[in-house]
Amino acid sequence: MYVLPKGIMKPKESRSELSSDAAKTANRDGGGPNTNGSKTEASSGPVPATATDNGGAHSDGDGHDHSASAPAAAPHTTASPAQRAELARLLAEYKAAPNAAAQSAAAITLARRYESVERFDSAGYYLEQVALASPSAQNWQRAADAYFQAFSFAASDERVKLLGGKSRELYAKVLQKEPGNLDAKTNLGMAYMASDNPVQGVTLLREVLATDPRNEKALYNMGILAVQSNQYEKAVKRFQDLVKVNPKNVNGQFYLGVTLARTGDKEGAKAAFLTAKSLSADPALAASVDEEIAKLK
Repeated sequence: MYVLPKGIMKPKESRSELSSDAAKTANRDGGGPNTNGSKTEASSGPVPATATDNGGAHSDGDGHDHSASAPAAAPHTTASPAQRAELARLLAEYKAAPNAAAQSAAAITLARRYESVERFDSAGYYLEQVALASPSAQNWQRAADAYFQAFSFAASDERVKLLGGKSRELYAKVLQKEPGNLDAKTNLGMAYMASDNPVQGVTLLREVLATDPRNEKALYNMGILAVQSNQYEKAVKRFQDLVKVNPKNVNGQFYLGVTLARTGDKEGAKAAFLTAKSLSADPALAASVDEEIAKLK
């Protein structure tokens, strides 16, 4: 089985696999910050978080290691000795900052370095400290986006719950200040899909599409959620709408092929798969498309 590139999920063969994976896959494929559903950040493998009394946030005493050498849970990248040394230096600068402004500046730099080694929950923690010191919508969204990245790649139910809750908390703060922020509302909706109230997530995504029917991220995620509930005809419509908005959306073309195949339109599925393949030079995607097309025969 080929491993698909970031932004493409290998179609699941069974209903149970689709049901268990679809919500977090929708997050991973279309939920990265500032992607609008057309591409994602190259990121995965966040470090484990420890549930705490402060709602999942980290602090120096909460059991989460913010040091440069802290282990990651099955990371896809490993910090080099030079990166670990830089993280240690930046952490020391953060702790020794002489005033709030200097500490916020150090926190932003530290967060970006944590992101570079795919430690998104740690990045979220430091960006949240910036937002607490200067609670603008932009600062809250930067912190929320980092936690959302960690949530999107969470590998266990516990981390999905923990990081999804943190994402919801911070996106709610963004929307308190900017009710019309559709990117925050879309990600909040997807974070709700992993909660005890998934209906609220669907409601938020529908509100986004009511405001902006051409919103790629919302169309994409609604399509994935339709796949999750085995509503393939509805999923086809969502992905058709998506590729009308952006014919070069690789995710949309790929999943249009998947859902057309599930509804019996083999020719349409083949055309969509070939379009997806033509839009990307990634050999893993090409191999997966070839595999899917072979199943149509």
